[in-house]
Amino acid sequence: MLRFMKRTVVAAGRSSGMFKLLADSQWRNSRLLILGYHSFPLKDEVEWNPALYMAPGQFRSRMEAIRRHDCTVLELGVALDLLQANKLPPRSVVLTFDDGTCDFYKIACPILKEFGYPATLYLTTYYVTHPFPVTPGVWRYMFWNKRRSVVETGGMLGDNARFDLRTREGRDDAVMRLAAFARSQGFNGEQKNRLSRQLAELLGFDYEDLCRRKMFHLLLPEEVKALAAQGVSVQLHTHRHYSPDDREQYLREIEDNKREIVDLVGTEPRHFCYPSGDHKPQYLQWLRDAGIESATTCDLGIVERSTDRLLLPRLVDTSSLSDEEFEGWLAGFGALLPHRKRHA
Repeated sequence: MLRFMKRTVVAAGRSSGMFKLLADSQWRNSRLLILGYHSFPLKDEVEWNPALYMAPGQFRSRMEAIRRHDCTVLELGVALDLLQANKLPPRSVVLTFDDGTCDFYKIACPILKEFGYPATLYLTTYYVTHPFPVTPGVWRYMFWNKRRSVVETGGMLGDNARFDLRTREGRDDAVMRLAAFARSQGFNGEQKNRLSRQLAELLGFDYEDLCRRKMFHLLLPEEVKALAAQGVSVQLHTHRHYSPDDREQYLREIEDNKREIVDLVGTEPRHFCYPSGDHKPQYLQWLRDAGIESATTCDLGIVERSTDRLLLPRLVDTSSLSDEEFEGWLAGFGALLPHRKRHA
């Protein structure tokens, strides 16, 4: 019901000319819209997880809307400096991409290049140097792919577990059991990959095809270097996509991440994105101790001069967001509507 009401209000705002009035206003042009994207499908991932994946045609449509509405697309660091100086150009937008998946290189980058738009890539680095499908995402996908099955695991997990994949709850439980087993065994990336292969064999899933397509793979080192050479700003997202509650471990995640990025691209990253949007009050001081200049969340909103730079909101764009709603955010209209706050 709330969704329907919002779309009705957005449609009325567009048809009444409110979008254009707001887009040209000092209010909008003293604020920065940060857009967030995750992944793009190499097969049927949109059907599996439309909140995480966006079809190439829809992404291209978003970029066309940005151009059609005369938005100015800026690199993140540049945009934040201009915001602080109160010198943002009209309808300023920043494009951010989380994780550094292979599909970013294959699908998003050619489209960005076509439009001439700069991008900020928040790169998690462990699986860049360990080129295996990332868990637990690949497990979730395989379970979804076999979602009409009930599977006896035999001794794969050290017991005779039974995976009922016919419901989402059953699939979630199966992922939790796999993750707990891998954690209890202290598995590294290579050992988790062997576990993934065992699981694929058990399910009758074509794991080789998944690997050939580079599904659930992160960028290769040479691809990261190529992106940086093309002007993509490579920034921090922790080494293992992990947010420990221990200060020393949290800072180690950032330092390991920073070291890998410096080795790859030769410049020191200063901007950070919270993995899965998970931010807690204690993290802010830890980030300041690490010399971080900004940190983006998954909280919905638009950035003002007064916004804490370590709590930057974004519009995390998804397949379910209508064209009208997206254009409303470009104009600033979306930021005026009530929305549920995300609590980390």
